[in-house]
Amino acid sequence: MNYKMALFGETEKGQFKKPYNCCSLEQLVDYFGNPPPNTHGIELAVQALLFKYELIFFRVEQEGYSDDDYLFGIKYLEQRYEENTLDAIGMPGVGDYKIIDATKNIIDRFKTLLIISEKDLYDYVTSRY
Repeated sequence: MNYKMALFGETEKGQFKKPYNCCSLEQLVDYFGNPPPNTHGIELAVQALLFKYELIFFRVEQEGYSDDDYLFGIKYLEQRYEENTLDAIGMPGVGDYKIIDATKNIIDRFKTLLIISEKDLYDYVTSRY
């Protein structure tokens, strides 16, 4: 069974607002280079590839803060993918309720997982007040 994950992350190189299909570590390095300090997108991508996930990677300008980059990717996923074709969405560094709430339609429709950290979940819960 092939697993597919959409992942958003900050990288050294690559175009913004463009989905990259990644199936190997070599492609990941070619497309994105090294991870910037204090980011987790590439780290999560490496883990996903090692577990044989196919990636749809969206480069964001700054993890957790580039609303336009995230919203573009979310809209792209809603328009291009069908139910049960996406197993997980990874958004390291995102705790902003506007971005996470924008994923609710995909999560419900695709029955997929949203991968964020404990810190991101805390930021999400407390940012609503």
